[in-house]
Amino acid sequence: MTTDTKTGYEDLPRLISLMTGDEKHQAAAESTVDVLWVLYDRVLDITPETFRDPGRDRFLLSKGHGPMAYYAVLAKKGFIREDELADWTSAESRLGHHPDRVRLPGAEIASGSLGHGLPLAIGTVFGLRAKGFRDAKVVTLLGDAELDEGSNQEAIAVAGRIGMPQLTAVVIDNSSATHGWPGGIARRFEIEGWTTRTVDGRDHGALHEAFTTPHPDRPLAVIATVERKA
Repeated sequence: MTTDTKTGYEDLPRLISLMTGDEKHQAAAESTVDVLWVLYDRVLDITPETFRDPGRDRFLLSKGHGPMAYYAVLAKKGFIREDELADWTSAESRLGHHPDRVRLPGAEIASGSLGHGLPLAIGTVFGLRAKGFRDAKVVTLLGDAELDEGSNQEAIAVAGRIGMPQLTAVVIDNSSATHGWPGGIARRFEIEGWTTRTVDGRDHGALHEAFTTPHPDRPLAVIATVERKA
């Protein structure tokens, strides 16, 4: 396993530790932190200066009920101030238990209720295409248990049949799904026409390669495996 710690990643545990009071979702932060860092540090064309540009890449946090790692990455990348983290979830804070797209710079959706990120990502791709932005990437981050939601199965089928190379769904697999899928998570996407790549969710090099290797004419599902949820 290789982990890049040269550009700010090593500071994320400290930033996450500033946010207290939502310990039941600590596992969600710990399981997503590496994927989030690789996306914002090496993959997505989104910055504090460009997050309103119409042709920007889009990131949709479907797994929005544990946003501490997301907020830490946004702080490290300059979207929000570090001193906002300790006051998160207060009445005055714009950092809620779920991200709010109206209040949070860079957030594309208000999320937390599982099952909505992938359908919204498909709608985002359609909207970008209608406006002529066919190169902008749309990435949504889901949890493996979230795939139990029926809306995701419909979305997987639609995206695979239409063909959406702009779209990437990254699934954090911490073995918390109730029902699972015959043949595994990747198979669930493959049978609907997606390109799939299963990688170590802690290996930054493998994640970067999975996200950036071309997948012509097909949407991409990256299955990022991490430690089993306790």
